[in-house]
Amino acid sequence: MEIERINENTVKFYISYIDIEERGFDRDEIWYNRERSEELFWDMMDEVHTEEDFVMEGPLWIQVQALDKGLEILVTKAQLSKDGQKLELPVSDEKMKDFAVDERVEAMLDQLQENEEEEAEEKLDFVIAFRDFEDIISLSKRVELGNVHTQLRSYKNNYYLIVEFPEEQFEEDEIDNILSILLEYGHETDTTIHVISEYGKVIIAENALIELKKYF
Repeated sequence: MEIERINENTVKFYISYIDIEERGFDRDEIWYNRERSEELFWDMMDEVHTEEDFVMEGPLWIQVQALDKGLEILVTKAQLSKDGQKLELPVSDEKMKDFAVDERVEAMLDQLQENEEEEAEEKLDFVIAFRDFEDIISLSKRVELGNVHTQLRSYKNNYYLIVEFPEEQFEEDEIDNILSILLEYGHETDTTIHVISEYGKVIIAENALIELKKYF
């Protein structure tokens, strides 16, 4: 996890989905299992406290951004104004609330789930593994996937085809039919798309099957 101390009251940290998995959490858990989500959040905050001596006291303002490969989280502690009475946060007065700890976490998790649901509505991602490069070439001659984003990567002596379906352009049965053809040449894998995207070597970044058919 990458931690950046912005100032005395603000810290920003980035955690990749790979790091999340290495901590024993599944990506789906952070969206749909509130108990596990809170466990992950406080695990991250403990690390921030240890490395940056960032004391979590009083109201906190938490901003979360879901990125392609992980989460970026900005945490700011409320400050007392000069008269020692008023709490100041980097948000407008009408939005400022003195949240309890659990409420702060819950608000953060709700934001994470909203981001994930918005992303899920836009596209459906699948990963197909291949042991032999010739199998991918054969597949490229079998199917035409002009409206589907395909990317080819290699990782630990295997090839992986990342397939992204724009959900609004495909019916469920169409996707099932295409996946059935892909699995005639490749196989399912337990390696997640986040691991492959972060550690896999890019062979063909765009329109992988079209490019393979063009050159082979």
